[in-house]
Amino acid sequence: MNKHNGWVRAIRMDWMLYLFLMPGVLYFIIFKYLPMYGVIIAFQDYTPFKGISGSEFVGFEHFRKFFEDSEFLIVLRNTLLISLYKLLFGFPVPILLALMLNEARVRWFNKTAQTLFYIPHFFSWVIFGGIVLQSLSSTGIINTIIEWFGGQPIIFMKESGYFRTILVVSDIIKESGWASIVYLAAIAGVDPSLYEAAKMDGAKKWQQIRHITLPGIQSTIIVLFILQLGNILELGVQQVFMLYNPLVYNVGDIIDTYVYRVGLTQQKYSFATAVGLFQSTVGLVLIYAANFVTKRMGKGGLW
Repeated sequence: MNKHNGWVRAIRMDWMLYLFLMPGVLYFIIFKYLPMYGVIIAFQDYTPFKGISGSEFVGFEHFRKFFEDSEFLIVLRNTLLISLYKLLFGFPVPILLALMLNEARVRWFNKTAQTLFYIPHFFSWVIFGGIVLQSLSSTGIINTIIEWFGGQPIIFMKESGYFRTILVVSDIIKESGWASIVYLAAIAGVDPSLYEAAKMDGAKKWQQIRHITLPGIQSTIIVLFILQLGNILELGVQQVFMLYNPLVYNVGDIIDTYVYRVGLTQQKYSFATAVGLFQSTVGLVLIYAANFVTKRMGKGGLW
């Protein structure tokens, strides 16, 4: 009863804040929680004409088919490798970019650089992927530069050895600038008096970054790392779908494109849902594991 009265009193005191909160709450309820009911079809032989209530229950049959499929290990390996490459090479880039932008003291240069770094984020992968394909074509700018130095043109998009590198680099170019905004905001929250004290003690710029800036944004880095680790099996279909082709399926076919190709184009809705549930479950386990490890190390966590 006391707890109920406490909630009522809190809502009455800050009713305007709760009113502003309502659109976000409704968004998650309508578009995130209510659709979870559809997960049931992962355990059914779902047909649209029968609906969820009329479709036959088959248990873990679709999961078994996915795990026994000859392509399962290939798409799982490709997904994990590309995700790990993006995590290893892509995750530090926004941090480094934010540190460099923070140290740029010429105002016009700082603003111009930020704008140039942010712009690629606002291009869809349809547009940005077209730019990448054109740049790497036999007559594109990359091959033009190679020819200037006496080399032979390379058909990058048909060479499986280059494909994963192209995915990682293009993703870094497109998203690192936008991702650096969070770190710039975290850096802005570091106490300026710490830098003044460090300067009085004779600390150089690198020493200030190492002993003040990085520890000051450590919690932000940890939270974003845990969130990105949770999406390790969800690379997103747009980038890969725009860039890959049958010649690089062996290194570029990921779980998302496999689901689109096998589950949706062949109208195997239950199969596609089962694979999506598998991805979400792995992501949930990784988030909990990463959060547990970081808390045991005394570095904080998501909760």
